Amino acid sequence: MSAPPKNPESAGVGAPTRARIAERTLRTDRWWLAPLLTVLGLSVFVVYASVRSWVRTAYFVEDYHYLTPFYSPCLSDSCVPGSSDFGTPIGELPMIIPLGFLVLPFLLGFRLTCYYYRKAYYRSVWFSPPACAVAEPHRTYTGETRLPLIVQNAHRYFFYVALVVSLINTYDAIRAFHGADGGFGIGLGTLIMVCNVILLWAYTVSCHSCRHVTGGRLTHFSKHPIRYRLWTWVSTLNTRHMQLAWTTLATLIVTDFYVMLVASGTISDLRLIN
Repeated sequence: MSAPPKNPESAGVGAPTRARIAERTLRTDRWWLAPLLTVLGLSVFVVYASVRSWVRTAYFVEDYHYLTPFYSPCLSDSCVPGSSDFGTPIGELPMIIPLGFLVLPFLLGFRLTCYYYRKAYYRSVWFSPPACAVAEPHRTYTGETRLPLIVQNAHRYFFYVALVVSLINTYDAIRAFHGADGGFGIGLGTLIMVCNVILLWAYTVSCHSCRHVTGGRLTHFSKHPIRYRLWTWVSTLNTRHMQLAWTTLATLIVTDFYVMLVASGTISDLRLIN
């Protein structure tokens, strides 16, 4: 947990020992471009995911068992027939509640508390700071000691839920190997869903919390060779955590959009087998 300084006015750019510079920054490059692109990218995903989560249309292809990840698992009586492999323990839901409401808050929490996403939106949304050598507009700093930022410390618990959801997404991808005649089949949608779930697993296990689970609290790696090996694998993936964070946002949109096009009858699924 990050602790705030005892006297916020004496820290950072406001410290009495710092040079008094009227300009916010002396940088002459386009330092603002990275935070601008970041906030635009995050906004596109948030708007798209929000709209698709609430519309309740074209999210399941019965012929090939394609279920968009934004609606998985679908546990309500409001779900279309065939999309609820885990049953419907929840009754009819009003339109204001997304059908994936049980898992969406946890997945959102997992992303929001992710170490990379913290950096991304701290800089691009809160300007804390927007870039290196650029003064932030905030005069005080409270760290992650009060709401809402104290929730960042729950990241490891969101990680555990994300593992369960990844297992459900894996089940959905396996179920997508379904042919039109009821037997085995492969379509373009199958490949898209498999690619999406592989990348989701890569993003999830590259998480810093996963590194702690596999290799944390060990005094001697030599006495725990299996955990050490797992830790090295996770650490290797962790170096690509930022790229995986953005890639999985894209694959989630692509997967949902393709399922929507097929489910709505806009296009036909490109079938490779059956």
